[in-house]
Amino acid sequence: MKRKLLLLFAIAMLCSTAFSQQVVRIGIIGLDTSHSTAFTELINGGKESWAEGFKIVAAYPYGSRTIESSYKRIPDYIEKVKAHGVKIVDSIDELLKEVDCVLLETNDGNPHLEQAIKVFRAGKPCFIDKPLGATLADAIAIYAMADKYGATFFSSSALRFTPANQQLRRGEAGEIIGADCYSPYSPEPTHPDFGFYGIHGVETLYTILGTGCNTVSRISTEQGDVVTGAWKDGRIGTFRAIVKGPHIYGGTAYTTKQAIAAGGYVGYKPLLQEILNYFRIGKVPVSKEETIEIFAFMKASNMSKERDGDVVTIDEAMRAGEKTAKKLIKKYDK
Repeated sequence: MKRKLLLLFAIAMLCSTAFSQQVVRIGIIGLDTSHSTAFTELINGGKESWAEGFKIVAAYPYGSRTIESSYKRIPDYIEKVKAHGVKIVDSIDELLKEVDCVLLETNDGNPHLEQAIKVFRAGKPCFIDKPLGATLADAIAIYAMADKYGATFFSSSALRFTPANQQLRRGEAGEIIGADCYSPYSPEPTHPDFGFYGIHGVETLYTILGTGCNTVSRISTEQGDVVTGAWKDGRIGTFRAIVKGPHIYGGTAYTTKQAIAAGGYVGYKPLLQEILNYFRIGKVPVSKEETIEIFAFMKASNMSKERDGDVVTIDEAMRAGEKTAKKLIKKYDK
């Protein structure tokens, strides 16, 4: 306990020191996603008043080395961030010496645990872009290692902070009694179903309904998938993964009096504003419990698919994830 308090004090002092400087220095891990270049343009472009006082100063390009659609972007994205004055470094360790805060942007969730541990050890506030990890076990292990080092971070899809979804979250339309949400989905063999991309629609669903899902079932065809979740208080939420069809995001939220359209993709500004606010004040905008339940929901959906649509409890999915997470924690808890 004493060690953890000392670490928290050290992080607080680091943040205080960073914000007493003229510019808060941000580093990027992973130039294999368009998020990296978009964030760099928004922060370093000098056109956004809410980004004043921040600058992306360094980037470590890798990044996925196994997903072709990701790693083939890296050479082009290196040149794009360099055009905004970003220094390219050869390692995460080198990056951490030059920055105050970190955007962990690696598009591949598999290396996130190992990458995040280095950031946690260095005591740097961190945003971990979707997916938090490739699996539920990864997500549990990342939070465990953050707790070990007294580190703070959050992870989120950009869809969470679409203004319409935040209005629904705050209850501005009234009490939400159910929701149906959708997003595109294309399978990625290195990740369990939905984790790599379908997570956008699942996160929209959780933004609207919050935690408390009890059971999950799934229907799958070549056209797509529909996952139905039953919440403990009786609410029902569905996620439609669009395999063949339009590349769209959105949904419908239901109150006792009306149906209201959920928000779709509106760009990266709302998410980045939340990230920079977190870097400023240190308060995470998305809880550990909700993020982990999102991954448990996806795992339960996959278990249901394996069982031809049978109902699977979130508790069963969590137990399976925790069992694997223990092995990961043991591997890295040295």
